[in-house]
Amino acid sequence: MKYTVSLAFAATLMCTATSAYAQTLKVGAAKVDITPAAADLPKNMLGVLDPINVRAIVVDDGASRAAMVSVDAGAIGTETWQKVSERAARELKIPVSQLLLTATHTHSAPWMRGAAYEAQIFDAIRKAASGMRKAQMAYGTGVSYINVNRNIIDPKTQRWWEGPNYEGVSDKTVAVVRFETPEGKPIAVYYNYGVHAVLTGNLDLVSADLPGAASNYIEESLGDGAVAVYSNGAAGDQNPIYFNQTYELRAIRTADYAKRGEDISNAMPPGGTGMDRSNPKVAMLMDQQKRMVLSMGQMLGEEVLHVSRASLERPVTDARISGAQTSVTCPGRKRLDKGRAGYPGIYEDADPVSIRLSLLRIGDTVIGGVDAEVFTTIAQRFKRESPFKHSMMTTLTNGIAGSGYIPNDAAFGYNTFEVVSSRLKPGCAETAIVDGLLDLIEKTEAE
Repeated sequence: MKYTVSLAFAATLMCTATSAYAQTLKVGAAKVDITPAAADLPKNMLGVLDPINVRAIVVDDGASRAAMVSVDAGAIGTETWQKVSERAARELKIPVSQLLLTATHTHSAPWMRGAAYEAQIFDAIRKAASGMRKAQMAYGTGVSYINVNRNIIDPKTQRWWEGPNYEGVSDKTVAVVRFETPEGKPIAVYYNYGVHAVLTGNLDLVSADLPGAASNYIEESLGDGAVAVYSNGAAGDQNPIYFNQTYELRAIRTADYAKRGEDISNAMPPGGTGMDRSNPKVAMLMDQQKRMVLSMGQMLGEEVLHVSRASLERPVTDARISGAQTSVTCPGRKRLDKGRAGYPGIYEDADPVSIRLSLLRIGDTVIGGVDAEVFTTIAQRFKRESPFKHSMMTTLTNGIAGSGYIPNDAAFGYNTFEVVSSRLKPGCAETAIVDGLLDLIEKTEAE
């Protein structure tokens, strides 16, 4: 009899403990507008097309916290990441190793830094932390066909160039993590996809581009203040599938420069420099690019919503948080000649290049971060070799490396603009990144 009672008592204790632990997950999310005032815009920017924002998700497992933050920016300086992450650790108890600060890589945001900018990013994290409530999370994946490999053999020159390569490697996976209340009310969505945010790059207008349009659409659809955080996937060699800069706009600008006696056929002036905006054809093409942002944003947003509706796995409320960071170093090189693409570069040896790797694990969902622009094959290899099915890679995360683009090993044989401009020697970075992230997974498992 005593034995039977003890078993029942033990079972009750186990259920109580499990129930208590199962309710420890808390999540908060926030969105902060960081669009500069007109008077503060750099001279090369003509105005604002749509707002740029910081979006943040803070997760608490009852023992530790993590933050996943995206900023509508081309990149985030390493000093900015350091100061924001240190303040979040100091004031919000979010360990530096458990904060992912990612640039959406829009090519239509001014370069921002300094105390005021850091305060805006921190404010989003603080607001997310202050609004945490009991939550559950679920993971799922879908597909979107709005990206395309952008490295082709030019049909005229028979040399490598930029354009839509429908046969090239391109990861169509959209990874989605949905956070919601135990009753199913949405709190936030964290989604990961690999595509360059370049659609508005020629307009010289402030814009969150494709990631902002997608997040805005998701947030509008979910309602109730839900926040959609875009995670920039391995997009180093991925463009939007319909991107006019590689067609008529490029041809018109090249012809205009040629009339002025300057050959830019193997160069790319920044933004819309030198374009004749009074040309009706140019005006029409630029207007189409504005509309394309909304179209592609809706398409990506709809896929995220589809995954949230129909493809999520069973939600969990017990998800232990852990994180780790490290740096890997690869041999560097310095380019001595010029030219955008099509020809091999001339180089000399340079200092080694350091690449920061970050690993955040929430339950059985793993996010590997790299502080540079990475080719998609590297992310595919990481996901393939990861011991966790729920794995993704986010790039331009936690600072900016001095590497330039990081091509996969095989891509160093192409004379594309990413390859010839890379400050890395071939044969190191792909394996260093994948093995480094796998080592960080082992480290978090051992904790």
